[in-house]
Amino acid sequence: MAQLIDGKKIAAQIKEEVKCKVELLNRQGREICLAVIQVGEDPASSVYVRNKQRVCEYVGIKSMLRKLPEDTEEEDLLALIKKMNQDREIQGILVQLPLPEHIDEKRVIRTICPDKDVDGFHPENAGRLCIGEKGFHPCTPAGVIKLLKYSEIEIEGKECVVVGRSNIVGKPMALLLLRENGTVTVAHSHTRHLKEITKRADILIAAVGRPLFITADYVKEGAAVIDVGIHRREDGHLCGDVDFESVKEKAAYLTPVPGGVGPMTIAMLMQNCVLAAE
Repeated sequence: MAQLIDGKKIAAQIKEEVKCKVELLNRQGREICLAVIQVGEDPASSVYVRNKQRVCEYVGIKSMLRKLPEDTEEEDLLALIKKMNQDREIQGILVQLPLPEHIDEKRVIRTICPDKDVDGFHPENAGRLCIGEKGFHPCTPAGVIKLLKYSEIEIEGKECVVVGRSNIVGKPMALLLLRENGTVTVAHSHTRHLKEITKRADILIAAVGRPLFITADYVKEGAAVIDVGIHRREDGHLCGDVDFESVKEKAAYLTPVPGGVGPMTIAMLMQNCVLAAE
């Protein structure tokens, strides 16, 4: 039976560490402000934004929310970002995704100043990650590394398989595992003999975006399995990319959904805000 990795508990520890750092910066007269831009009224985005605001308030980071209508012109959004880039009172800028179809997401990300890009999505931060320089790491993959370290799961020398190659999770996840001296394979929709590859993994990261895709047949006995996916089933319950019930009998460590990787994402965002201020 797998030992569950409690993302809520680990995220709470990180938030307490961030809170202490924020208090220290405040005593030095340095206030941290995170500016969040939301375009439209996507319900899921609104939930995420409220959660970020709550955590900001808890750790002592000032949160500035700019809500723009769905039909906002791209140039108006870019002008707002450029204004925030120049504002010394703002340390971090986050544009809530997804954006309406008429707005070029890549162009928006490129417009954010790399030193205020607390999501870690700007090409410059992606490049810094790739060549091992300091910069902002995307929050979800960075949270996975923290989960493994806090759970005392050794990465160095281990066979690591990432299923998924998105720019937000899969690719940066592979690079962060490489930084920790893991031996990394990235699998994706065109990978042949996927089960043979995933069954080699000491650490298996599921970021495939398909509910319950990773069953026990994909998992090596005694592996650590990290489930990045989150989906709402027809019965209203949440599930991940991993078939929890079958995999828990085979894995040594397993993250639940909800309560695994999810809470870590906002905790790492707060850590990036402190890094931006420092």
